[in-house]
Amino acid sequence: MSDQCALVRDYDLYIDGRWVAPDAGRYVDASPVTGRVIASAPDAGTGQVDQAIAAARRAFDAGEWAAQPQERARCLRQLSDALMTLGDEFFALSQTEWGCIANERLFQIDGPPFMVMRAADLADEPVEQPMDAFGAVGTTLLRHEPLGVVSVLTPWNFPHTINLMKLGAALAAGNTVVLKPSPLTPLAGLALAALIDRHTDIPAGVVNVVTPSGLEGSQLLTSDPRVDMVSFTGSSAVGSRVMAAASATMKRLLLECGGKSASILVDDVEVTDELLQRILFECCTLHAGQACILNSRLLLPDAIHDDVVARLVELARAVVVGDPADPATEMGPLITEAHLATVSGHVERAVAAGATIAAGGRRPEHLDAGHYFEPTVLVDVTPDSAIAQEEVFGPVLSVLRYSTDDEAVAIANNSPYGLSGGVWGTDVDRALAVARRMRTGQVTINGCGPGDAPFGGFKLSGYGREGGVIGLHHYMEPKAIGLPT
Repeated sequence: MSDQCALVRDYDLYIDGRWVAPDAGRYVDASPVTGRVIASAPDAGTGQVDQAIAAARRAFDAGEWAAQPQERARCLRQLSDALMTLGDEFFALSQTEWGCIANERLFQIDGPPFMVMRAADLADEPVEQPMDAFGAVGTTLLRHEPLGVVSVLTPWNFPHTINLMKLGAALAAGNTVVLKPSPLTPLAGLALAALIDRHTDIPAGVVNVVTPSGLEGSQLLTSDPRVDMVSFTGSSAVGSRVMAAASATMKRLLLECGGKSASILVDDVEVTDELLQRILFECCTLHAGQACILNSRLLLPDAIHDDVVARLVELARAVVVGDPADPATEMGPLITEAHLATVSGHVERAVAAGATIAAGGRRPEHLDAGHYFEPTVLVDVTPDSAIAQEEVFGPVLSVLRYSTDDEAVAIANNSPYGLSGGVWGTDVDRALAVARRMRTGQVTINGCGPGDAPFGGFKLSGYGREGGVIGLHHYMEPKAIGLPT
């Protein structure tokens, strides 16, 4: 597949507006679709990560980027336009490098240019305005200023989307950036660097992309005193280490971490086939369940439990699993063979603890290459069991019973995470009452998403919010100025 995508190639590192040969050699980038090598990625030692930080620091301290909001907006619009023009090329890259299929293209490829355009609009917003302040003698101005250098550390599951979500907000706020993509999807970040280099007027040093495979480079990006903020998306375990490393210099943090979200069907819900397809998509088939936001726990009232499970099992067994390039495919692969083994291990331990596999639970028999796992439905799951508490990050749905709304809320909140959730019911006021009691960052009611609203989590799901004006301000510092009247 790589010979069909111009973006799949052997890049160098992008530092200070130049392509720099790696000083630590190169490492293999393999496709989850076939398991075969598609390219080699440049491995950056700590010295080159240091150079990238230094370039971003110079660009912020000595450049004009932070002081020119209209120029930032113009450059971000250039970036958005180029992303739209090259959408097909990035989709081909996504199919090859991280197994994106056609029904994910909106989330993974076509949506990000509009996110960048929104960031461009926000860059034009006033950064200083009067505010009401209790006890002020004169007039108080509230001013939002860029933080400085931002380390952006992104995961492999939605790399293009998350690269651009964080990059757009950080740049719109006036910061400079060192982007470190996951070593499992380095081309997503390097291809973006090539686009920025060729199609925008973003100054040298404002965006740097390094792809170290080892921990030392990543640790430097979270501990170096020249870095003012770390914006991280990934597991809660790694997020806690990022937080610890950043604490010595009190860096500002944005941590978007794991989830074990619950979808609650209230007993007055009309259970349509469309609803069940939506539930299956939001827990299993969307990127093979490899998304922190997915509702991987389904809470069903006793009265409809058996019927819903039977219908979900039928739908799960009918899902077409296969090559992302095949238009008939409804679910693609897991990212690596090691991750496939991890997901399989979660299911095996759940069965040993008393859960029952109602559908799936293994590698599809018709696929002998690639990292595939069947959509899996587990029943007889108890709220305190490991499978109901731990993030699987694969196409595994855990079904739990409940009797009352109070019990449903208690089960949903019985989690170390709190990223997302959903409520489905005919009585919207009742569903809203349930949603208000869920300890989670976002909740949809009958599938209605909150749009460009603050996104982030409670508890181990992270710290801070992305999206909209609140997300932009997370990449800035507020300053209060008192003026005489």
